Amino acid sequence: MSQILSADFFLQQDVVAVAKQLLGKVLVTDINGEITAGMIVETEAYSGHLDKACHARSGKTKRTSVMYHEGGVAYVYLCYGIHHLFNVVTNINHFPDAVLVRALEPLEGLDVMLRRRVKPKLTHTLTSGPGSLSKAMAIDLNQYGRKLFTGKNIWIEDRGIEVTADKIKSTPRIGVAYAGTDAMLPWRFYMDGNKYISKGKISYI
Repeated sequence: MSQILSADFFLQQDVVAVAKQLLGKVLVTDINGEITAGMIVETEAYSGHLDKACHARSGKTKRTSVMYHEGGVAYVYLCYGIHHLFNVVTNINHFPDAVLVRALEPLEGLDVMLRRRVKPKLTHTLTSGPGSLSKAMAIDLNQYGRKLFTGKNIWIEDRGIEVTADKIKSTPRIGVAYAGTDAMLPWRFYMDGNKYISKGKISYI
């Protein structure tokens, strides 16, 4: 039975715990009447001012202002001017934590996702990687700041998919070598053996 995650879920103050808990949850979008859904299989945690890999490390800006809101809203930004990346804001007001969703396993609206990605058939690349999943799910800057618990436009559901601790693997985050020692924090989490996991290069230093 599906249940939209409550606002309280996103107010948890341990972003690393939330990044793990989001594995197995289902991201849903309803864009222009087209519903798509995918199970979250890979995440990365980013923790406020003290995390040198976090966008909020330099303080509040126009782009990062939504990260300072109460948890449960979407932080979407454009990477390299090409890819929209979707993040779940967590924690209470003024504590800018967020979880980047890096990969999904498609569940619903496959034909719509294939059309959006201009792909003739399903392969693991459809929703593997944060830019790919956003394009497949039609996530862009129009979702910036939207609440993720209303059941409108974009939301996250619990469909009773159990992900046991032994199925959760961790590594350093991808592409954050600039973060110095924080680049080595094991804050990337994924479901072991899932074929939709992204193939990005881990930034060992």
